[in-house]
Amino acid sequence: MDAAEPYDMLLKGGRVIDPDSGLDGVADVAIRDGRIAAVHADILPSAARQVADLRGRLVLPGMIDTHAHVYTYVSGRFGLPADMAGVDSGVTTLVDQGGASCMTFPGFRKFIAEPAESRVLAFISAYVVGGLEGHYYPALYGPHGVDVDATVKAARANRDLVRGVKAHAEIGGMARWGLDVMRMAAEIGRQAEIPVYIHFGQLWALPEGGEGRVDPDTILPQVVELMKPGDILAHPFTRHPGGFVDKRGKLHPIVQAALDRGLKVDVGHGSHFSFRMARLALEAGLVPDTLGADMHGYNTKVPPPPGTPSAHPDDEEAHPFAGNARFSLTHAVTELLALGLTLPQIVPMVTTNCAAMLGMEGEIGTLRVGAVADVSVLNDERGQFRLRDNEGTEVVAERLLRPLFCLRAGVRHDATAPILPQAEAA
Repeated sequence: MDAAEPYDMLLKGGRVIDPDSGLDGVADVAIRDGRIAAVHADILPSAARQVADLRGRLVLPGMIDTHAHVYTYVSGRFGLPADMAGVDSGVTTLVDQGGASCMTFPGFRKFIAEPAESRVLAFISAYVVGGLEGHYYPALYGPHGVDVDATVKAARANRDLVRGVKAHAEIGGMARWGLDVMRMAAEIGRQAEIPVYIHFGQLWALPEGGEGRVDPDTILPQVVELMKPGDILAHPFTRHPGGFVDKRGKLHPIVQAALDRGLKVDVGHGSHFSFRMARLALEAGLVPDTLGADMHGYNTKVPPPPGTPSAHPDDEEAHPFAGNARFSLTHAVTELLALGLTLPQIVPMVTTNCAAMLGMEGEIGTLRVGAVADVSVLNDERGQFRLRDNEGTEVVAERLLRPLFCLRAGVRHDATAPILPQAEAA
């Protein structure tokens, strides 16, 4: 290629943070033929056909959401449109957690992953029915609903998309079936050689007063024993029992042992996130590896098209995963900033650490020359902004990040998703 050929696009003057290359500073990023062509301190605007002035903005490798729910229609009201949660929200890669199964994966590939402008990957469900209505009907989700051999075969046959297996999201699964499903999911992960993603929180116990209730503080030790290095523990900041913070309000002692064994931690924000629990865990030294948004049709208000009825029934708040009306992966970054973490700590949680979790280091989550031009550009606003979690706790942040646009393989997508939160001044 002629070195004098103009760049297609130049992202000029932003604060570029790329953990993969160790870069954090003002720089220019040039794009050509859908790939990163150059990253330098000062590239002449005349060298590009199109120039975006990004002074005062953040320029990151394309953000990766490790916890998405985008199997629209098949997962019922649970699934969000992929591009609404993806490129239209400034996120270039989505990992659907447990929507598709060995039985429904062909449909996920053809109708969700292939048409999407976003890159869509999956952690395949351990259950043959997949994540119907967010596991709202627990009778479908016992060990009788797991086919280890079929799921391993589906994972191997779809290795380009399947990067892990999702286990346990049903209500009261631990109380009903103990560790049986977990053992089967762990076996799927071992045979398919992919990580297992485990959901923690209220879902381990039956509703208050129900039979078969288990001590939530006994859950982590039992589950960790089944897991292998690289497997993922989700929802460390959950407001529900059975998570990383025990009944005494302390970080469970097994957590450090799990990390020492090579297990990973994903925030899995969603309806679980609690500022109170997050402070307890962070103060105890737990810094998550990845930051998944966990948006879905019950915790994210999706405005219906004009002239059509609401996408949500009147009883939507009855769903056990109901929560925040509006949030996003970028908003979750803002919340971690408000809790005292720094951008150099958080950016790997949505870029390089995610790529490692997916076995895609060097392919995504990087701005190295030659890599696919997946880039997220964020506004970095200062002031006083009110943040609110699912417990009603309010925090005043002095910094608010908003997605401006992203490039997916060099193609620009403005952040116009109707689900993006609106800032509330404090």
